[in-house]
Amino acid sequence: MNEILQKTTWRFVDQSISANKRSPLESFAMDDTLCHLVGQEMSDATIRTWVHHDAVVLGIQDHRLPYIEEGMATLRANGYEPIVRNSGGLAVVLDHGVLNISIVVDEQIPLSINAAFDVMVDFIRALFPKVAHKIEAYEVVGSYCPGSYDLSIEGKKFAGISQRRMKNGIAVQIYVCVEGSGRERAELIREFYAAGLQAEETKFQYPVITPHVMASLQELTGEMVSVQEVNERIRQQLAEWNGMLRENPLQQHETDLYTFYLERVLKRNESMLTK
Repeated sequence: MNEILQKTTWRFVDQSISANKRSPLESFAMDDTLCHLVGQEMSDATIRTWVHHDAVVLGIQDHRLPYIEEGMATLRANGYEPIVRNSGGLAVVLDHGVLNISIVVDEQIPLSINAAFDVMVDFIRALFPKVAHKIEAYEVVGSYCPGSYDLSIEGKKFAGISQRRMKNGIAVQIYVCVEGSGRERAELIREFYAAGLQAEETKFQYPVITPHVMASLQELTGEMVSVQEVNERIRQQLAEWNGMLRENPLQQHETDLYTFYLERVLKRNESMLTK
């Protein structure tokens, strides 16, 4: 097992109860806050879980689509609110069946980008021991937000990993499609790109979505696994590894820091949308 996952003490921040009113931008600010706290040794290494209802998080390149307004209108017509993040990556679907996990560690021991991704891969395999040997990490062509650390079982993607580094902290983030239909989520993003491109040629190569290459863990395992069950597995796994698990909410000084990062995220997002 990855040594980083066996730290003496983990802090667990559970925000997995579906947040109807919370914007995904608030979660980006939360991970920035935790990067700062962990990187500056103001907090233990932290694992945070979170869920958002019916939103599609777009990357900068998505917002440069020639017909982006039509693309976003398509998302809204399907009941999803588009959110633009001021970072790389492409469109990702968030809903009540998708569990997001952030592992935040410091850089006291230098971690390469790939080594940090491997921490998350090992963590996900530990959470699903019955299918761990089937979980592979490589780019799944035809999936949305494709990357070299897509996680798949028998060629069908169920999760994607990204990371952010700041203030000597590293946040490795993953979205895991636990419940529902991976294909339907992929079809939504295919419709978005169809409306946003309208067959126009662009310098940037947007993904050509083939929905059948995506699935949820429910579909891949044949079990009625739920977001909350996976969240509880995380809690149990951390306690088993380390014997000591702190579930402390943000303290006052941490809340003040979060407010700072939230304001920064909102301002950056607003300025980007007005360009």
